[in-house]
Amino acid sequence: MNSLLDRALKYRTSRRGFLGLTAAGVATAALVGEQLVPAWPERRQASAETEGKWVTAACWHNCGGRCLNKALVKDGMVIRQKTDDTHPDSPDYPQQRACARGRSQRQQVLGADRLKYPMKRKHWEPGGGNKELRGRDEWVRISWDEALDIVASEIKRIKEKYGNESIMAFGSEIGRTLSLYGGYVSVWGSTSYGTWLETGPRIGLSSGNHVNDRMDMRKTQLLILWGANPAWSSAGLPTYNYLQVKKAGARVITIDPLFNETARVLADEWIPIRPGTDHALALGLAHTLLVEDDPETNPLIDWDFLHRCTVGFDKDHMPPGADPKENFKDYLLGTYDGQPKDAEWASEICGVKADRIRQLAREIGGTERVSLLVSWAPARGNNLDSWPQALMALGAMSGHMGRPGSMTGVCTHSGASNNGPSLVRAGGNGLPNIANPVKLRLNHNEHWTAVLEGKYMAGKGPGVTEPVNIQMIYHAGSSALNQKPGLVRGVAAHRKVEFVVAHHYALNTSAKYADVVLPITTEWERAGTLLSGNREILIWAQHVIDPLFEAKSDMWIAVELAKRLGLNAEEVCPISEEQQLFNRLAGAQVLKEDGKTWEKLLTITAEDIAEMGVEGEPQTGRITLAEFREKGIYQVPRRPGDNYEYVHLAEFRQDPEKHPLNTTSGKLEIYCQAIADHVRNCGWSEISPIPKYNRPTEGYEDTFADWEKKIKGDYPLQLYTIHYPRRSHSVFDNVPWLREAFPQEFIMNPVDAEARGIKDGDIVKISSRHGTVIRPVYLTERIMPGVVTLGEGAWADIDDETGIDKAGATNTLNGAIPTGQGHAGWNTCNVQVERYDGPLPPDHTWPQRVIF
Repeated sequence: MNSLLDRALKYRTSRRGFLGLTAAGVATAALVGEQLVPAWPERRQASAETEGKWVTAACWHNCGGRCLNKALVKDGMVIRQKTDDTHPDSPDYPQQRACARGRSQRQQVLGADRLKYPMKRKHWEPGGGNKELRGRDEWVRISWDEALDIVASEIKRIKEKYGNESIMAFGSEIGRTLSLYGGYVSVWGSTSYGTWLETGPRIGLSSGNHVNDRMDMRKTQLLILWGANPAWSSAGLPTYNYLQVKKAGARVITIDPLFNETARVLADEWIPIRPGTDHALALGLAHTLLVEDDPETNPLIDWDFLHRCTVGFDKDHMPPGADPKENFKDYLLGTYDGQPKDAEWASEICGVKADRIRQLAREIGGTERVSLLVSWAPARGNNLDSWPQALMALGAMSGHMGRPGSMTGVCTHSGASNNGPSLVRAGGNGLPNIANPVKLRLNHNEHWTAVLEGKYMAGKGPGVTEPVNIQMIYHAGSSALNQKPGLVRGVAAHRKVEFVVAHHYALNTSAKYADVVLPITTEWERAGTLLSGNREILIWAQHVIDPLFEAKSDMWIAVELAKRLGLNAEEVCPISEEQQLFNRLAGAQVLKEDGKTWEKLLTITAEDIAEMGVEGEPQTGRITLAEFREKGIYQVPRRPGDNYEYVHLAEFRQDPEKHPLNTTSGKLEIYCQAIADHVRNCGWSEISPIPKYNRPTEGYEDTFADWEKKIKGDYPLQLYTIHYPRRSHSVFDNVPWLREAFPQEFIMNPVDAEARGIKDGDIVKISSRHGTVIRPVYLTERIMPGVVTLGEGAWADIDDETGIDKAGATNTLNGAIPTGQGHAGWNTCNVQVERYDGPLPPDHTWPQRVIF
């Protein structure tokens, strides 16, 4: 590291580089940290030629944006960053501009808290030693040989004593080694998608995005953003694309518990709604369409589309063998259960006034071109398996599917505002798959409980459990402890098993509770990769700097462990990282202007192949490899009316018999026995084949001790968790710039605060049935009364004496509650809030987790 130190000392340091550092950490910070990213205002006019070389750097985090991020490298160090300036910006051909997270990435990669060396717990010994010290023990620096020997020895010992089904692993590369060594227990369940993961494909949509592209969306007249806030969650182009829809004349309505940042830019109207009650609102809207529709004087329902393209709406359009009484129309009318799902019924649950529900239904049904767009967020709740089906039924009734400017469905993540097949795509890396021979999988709502209680739901029907004995937890490039539900139980599970190992570049929550921690490289320190943030771009994220300290790649670790386990390392990784990159480059394709045929993206010469030191054949493509390396991005030019426009379900709508969907009936299934059977077989709960309202677990109704008498209970407020600009999930939470710019504040309505004697800026204690956190409170009327929110992803910091998490990790509050198809229920959680009298300094002033 002497050369790195020499280079670092050439540069002036920034004041902010030392924020949050302890006196013990300052010496380390001089080696690697934010202070290596100087401000230098007097030098900002200097040219890149004199300061260094701009290199396209990976912004590899899972926000959905994946924008263009460039690093200025001089003497092997990153001294500045910028974003897309490869072409003039315009609505049709926009620049791929990075957000605050991407622009702060120097502090992530070059942070003072980068893990430098392999290390183990001071009081660890084979079998665990004092396992209660996990999370608070001292760390001891060890060599790579010792670290790998320990990990390999524990894998062997635990396999021999308990079998492969005692090893639970998170991560991809290490899974290759463990699979060759007999396998491991994997984890399943929907995290981002919520109930869309399994419901979507079975009812005729998909788990991902299923709406039209950005050019077609400009034709819409009414844009409804339901539970979506891309300005924070997918910060890049989505909000800008929606702005073009608004400028083209669309009226914009947002439906959300919070008047969020996207609404502040776009909304003509905000409709507040209680978390987990979107299903009730959809049913109230559908009921209004049904009872107010008159084909002659007030046409609100597209009966042609409904009858041709769906099954299950009424008794005359049921699938074979289904009970004709179990149709959606009679359920809406309350024909058999005596309860019409009218606007008054829906209003009592969701909090939207009945008159506004009726008016919104008239707007949806009476407007020719509507974009009814939802994020995955409303589906991330306990017992909400029928919600996607209810939304689909609403879109089918109003006919807003398969037509230009008219669409219904998920529009989020990398497809937010711009869905459709990719126009440019990378090739495969050529790395062969390795099957995991262990078939036992644990749902992420029960894996910590399975560790603690020794049993899990077997997926063989209601109540059927089987024994399990997890004795090793392997975190490889993940943040599972922090990011899966039930963090408090997760900590207990980590203190029960015999061995825990983690790979990471900093001491995140999973690493903090491990026995052995292996420092890994970031994408900036690897050979490079190809990334895509939307259908129109391909980014070549390149090697930026050499690995810092003793950091190694996850694949290197997997290979070295394979050797110690007596495996053939060539089977784990038969292809070098450089060759994998070349394979992806050589296989990259771009769609021609006809919108039908593909061509090679890159011209690659024999000289290019020799320079990269890989094997391959020269080829001819649209642009040269050198041009792609220089720009770092290829973006397909767009214009209105081009052959790249995409209308989802257009062919199906035109001829459902000739273009059937991949469902049992080949149509959109308002009655779907397949999803009802799947939910039942998971074993936790049951749903109807039609989208009946299911009361969420820890939803609005559970804020009452007595729902009928409206007597509030011990946890009277609804907490839902949001994506926050400080982080992409848990990534970036350790970055001082972002901590200072975006405090981890608890958001609350003044009405609820006044009833509790709470003032803006107070420290409050938030308690659920599962855990407790403390946070400063931000009071605003932008959130509806009775609802509170907190940004997900903060790195937990739990006091073992009090059990209080001062960092405000939302999974400390969220319980692991398995329901339905095993999705995570982060947006249905009940809490109580009270003023906290203890101190809590701003977290950007906290000491960083600097080790050695």
